[in-house]
Amino acid sequence: MEDRTMLESFGKTQQKLLNELNRESEGLTIEELADVLAISGNAVRQHLMALEKSGLVSPGRVMKTRGRPGQSFQLTPRGRELFPRQYSWFAELLLSAIQGEKGSQGLSQLLETLGASVSNAYAAELAALSPESRSQRIAQLMTELGYEAQVEGQEIVASNCVFHHLAERFPEVCQFDLALLQRLSGKPVDHLECMVRGGKVCRFAFGPKSPGQG
Repeated sequence: MEDRTMLESFGKTQQKLLNELNRESEGLTIEELADVLAISGNAVRQHLMALEKSGLVSPGRVMKTRGRPGQSFQLTPRGRELFPRQYSWFAELLLSAIQGEKGSQGLSQLLETLGASVSNAYAAELAALSPESRSQRIAQLMTELGYEAQVEGQEIVASNCVFHHLAERFPEVCQFDLALLQRLSGKPVDHLECMVRGGKVCRFAFGPKSPGQG
């Protein structure tokens, strides 16, 4: 789902409230929000409570409004992510520059190194698990990264390709996924189905344990 679509999933009043907080990085008080939204302070409180519960808004510093101190509210980092960011454009720019300098093979090697590097944080935890528990934990970690993954028999199936736009232009991006899964599982990985290549999901199968892997 794109960031703008996420913002538009809120009601008009909450959209306007979020936009106001996005413009005022130091936050706004309930009184200030009531003025700009042309609604009551109680209505502002109800909206803020709902947004705070969702992790999008948090209390800020106490500010003076009309001579009286008042609690301000500001967007959390998660709340700011509702607004458009050009991460994909910048990532595409970086990959293009790396590919131009190092070629396709060099880009693949770099992405493999990055995938292996990400796996290092979980190596000790996964090494202590049984094969079945390890597969479940790998699927959980992938879901935390946005892949929406689950275990199906001896395979892990991801229903969301987090790099889909990039991988369409740079197929080497899939090397990140493969290196990550190989290091997490300690086994060779076969990419049976790929969403970028027309598959409905990304499907990964795991072979015998690699030599030297736990």
